[in-house]
Amino acid sequence: MARILLGVTGGIAAYKGLETARLAVKAGHAVRVVQTPESQRFVGAASFAAITGAPVLTSEFERDPARGAFPGQEPPAHDPASHLALVENADVLLIAPATANTIAKLAHGLADNLLTSAALAARCPVLVAPAMNDAMWEHAATRANVATLAARGVTIVDPGVGALGTLGEWGVGRLAEPAELLAAAERAVAVGTPPVPDAPHPAAPGPWDGRRVLVTAGGTREPIDAVRFVGNRSSGRMGFALAAAAADRGADVTVLAANVALARDPRVRYVDVATAAQLQAACLQEFPGCHVLLMSAAVADFRPIDVSDIKLKKTERTELTITMEPTDDILTALAGQRRPGQTLVGFAAETGDGAVAYGRGKLTRKGLDAVVVNDVAQPGIGFDTPDNEVTIVTATGDTHIARSDKAQIAAAILDTVDALGRGVPQLDPTPA
Repeated sequence: MARILLGVTGGIAAYKGLETARLAVKAGHAVRVVQTPESQRFVGAASFAAITGAPVLTSEFERDPARGAFPGQEPPAHDPASHLALVENADVLLIAPATANTIAKLAHGLADNLLTSAALAARCPVLVAPAMNDAMWEHAATRANVATLAARGVTIVDPGVGALGTLGEWGVGRLAEPAELLAAAERAVAVGTPPVPDAPHPAAPGPWDGRRVLVTAGGTREPIDAVRFVGNRSSGRMGFALAAAAADRGADVTVLAANVALARDPRVRYVDVATAAQLQAACLQEFPGCHVLLMSAAVADFRPIDVSDIKLKKTERTELTITMEPTDDILTALAGQRRPGQTLVGFAAETGDGAVAYGRGKLTRKGLDAVVVNDVAQPGIGFDTPDNEVTIVTATGDTHIARSDKAQIAAAILDTVDALGRGVPQLDPTPA
């Protein structure tokens, strides 16, 4: 079992830290908790101490009765520096929730409280689980700070979409659920500390060196009026996992991101789009020069015909009828333009029986090399979750991938591309 150091910062989602600690202790892990002073405005130290059976610390100048030891450990004979002893004994540091303020401090190496000091001294795996309002999460400063942490080897447990702390607000920024947080910490302990990228030295050659990979991610939004749109629940997690997996293998990766509010990988080039038409235009521009296309974005099948330039007022009508028209089939159009050496992988998010059969039909109908099929009606997989369960359909047969995190699913998809024997860097990037 692992020794988990849980850092709790000052956000309303701090209450989820109690359940995270409870689940960890129930699973047999030893848990210590470090709180920022602001977090105690939301959850008191006594609650964490009761759950973990260990003292809770908030200040570097506060004496630790356990002298840095975790439950089950023999304390040392002397009083060590708590910010050093806690992370030396920990197998993983999980900061959940991590406010925008704490993320900014971590990104810039500030150490103005016990938690940020411990994080700066940590040689164990560090996980940061952001939680904040969607406006704060989507701000360029926060996105840059998160990307900086990810580039240093910190694991980001992405926030979900849902009800936020302020009454009536909904969006991305909701802290991952306690079970997800614990699972992420357990995975980090199993894998160990990732190497921190060493900028002055070039990366070692990868098996996909020279390949140019184009990934579409997220979900398009088709406007109804100046503020409303028709959209879908795709968060872009699968597409971003594919991009990271391709970058891990040395590929030159471009992501066409449709309304994705996740942390950006500094190894990846991003092009932001909003609507199906914008995604189509970006695809037509980027596709001729790629070797592999991974079309994981959820593209709207229909869009409103008449779009209002102003907000439609509820008080001015008793009903609203929206007439829709079909959007262009982007993937079919790209398949019709494919050149020798290109690999095209489509995705089919379906519900219920017949999903795999539909995927086989899509493979033939659109002239693809593979189709990744998943049943989004199953709880806990698919849209806006860390896990997925898919069947990869090719002309030679079907491969079922049992429920796994999306990083593992992404690796299996790239393995399929390799097995197809296509997508190799022999393509002339200049269109004919």
